[in-house]
Amino acid sequence: MKPKEIKRFQEQLIGWYQKHHRKLPWRETGDPYRIWVSEVMLQQTQTNTVLPYYRKFFIRFPNLTLLAESDLQDLLKVWEGLGYYARARHLHRAANIILAEYGGNVPDTWEAIRKLPGVGDYIGAAVLSIAFNKPYAVVDGNVKRLLARLFEVDAPVNKSSSYRLFKEKADSLLFHCKPGVFNQAMMELGAMVCKPGQPVCGICPLIFHCQAYQKKSISEYPQRTRRPPSPVHHIAVGVVYKNNHMLITQRKPEGLLGGLWEFPGGRVKKNESPESACIREIKEEVNLKVQIDAYITRVKHAYTHFKIIMDVFTCRYLSCKVKLDGPVDYRWITPPEIDQYPFPKANHKFFPLLWPHIQKLKKKR
Repeated sequence: MKPKEIKRFQEQLIGWYQKHHRKLPWRETGDPYRIWVSEVMLQQTQTNTVLPYYRKFFIRFPNLTLLAESDLQDLLKVWEGLGYYARARHLHRAANIILAEYGGNVPDTWEAIRKLPGVGDYIGAAVLSIAFNKPYAVVDGNVKRLLARLFEVDAPVNKSSSYRLFKEKADSLLFHCKPGVFNQAMMELGAMVCKPGQPVCGICPLIFHCQAYQKKSISEYPQRTRRPPSPVHHIAVGVVYKNNHMLITQRKPEGLLGGLWEFPGGRVKKNESPESACIREIKEEVNLKVQIDAYITRVKHAYTHFKIIMDVFTCRYLSCKVKLDGPVDYRWITPPEIDQYPFPKANHKFFPLLWPHIQKLKKKR
């Protein structure tokens, strides 16, 4: 676009945003801490999903000092169900760095903020532009889709090598006087109008700038590379019950679901029954000899790059002492105490079915 066209583009986009944007709590504050947390939560997560977590988060951690000085388990419990738990761990580490090195103030330079754990180009640009009015263009999924249609970009939006091209396009359009407003307007238009499946072109303020609309090629953009189907892993999990207590184990602090608690179990091997896998995995993981009491349910759950099918059993403790091989900690807890620990979302899917089985086990005792 030529300079005059870019100026018109900026005016039309911001004018639309000022009239039609959603009222969201992180748009009603200038606090860099709250803006930073919102951007971390919004990574790979829809706005409607984030809203209740955002409110709950600031009831528990109203300022950065409280977040930094909190136990990571407290944060994981507040984050429970939001997914991508590495975000919470990085947030906790970053808060401690900010408290120690920046006096509790979120840094306002590109070099400093990008050094924080979990802060990539997108979060860095979003926080600096929205909280500090610094001229950095954001490029998220909504923005890439919008840019792909505006400029008929053939580069696949889900390929990392395409990022630089989309970043150049975003930089060329950025309104330097109000970069935060501009960035939010780009993301909002992508989310609410320039949607993935059926964009609402009839109400878009930018249709006369949009090459795909003018050439009737909207359906061809954005382009994506096809990915192979997600692998499916079969898991067997056992709720080991002993003297009115259940055994839970804690995952290592790093990696997928790091720091969360779960019931012991693992993958079902080829030609192995789920019952046999459950007994074997419990022996290997926590060194306990158990007997299957009852089958609870089958849970299906999808993660980003794979899916699981999880068969869940209640198990009778027979003998041996807990010895961990994989988990970093364990607890024998009563059923009501389960609410004190952060668990993966897949576990929550069978919690409502667990209590009737526990009651039956109590009666057997």
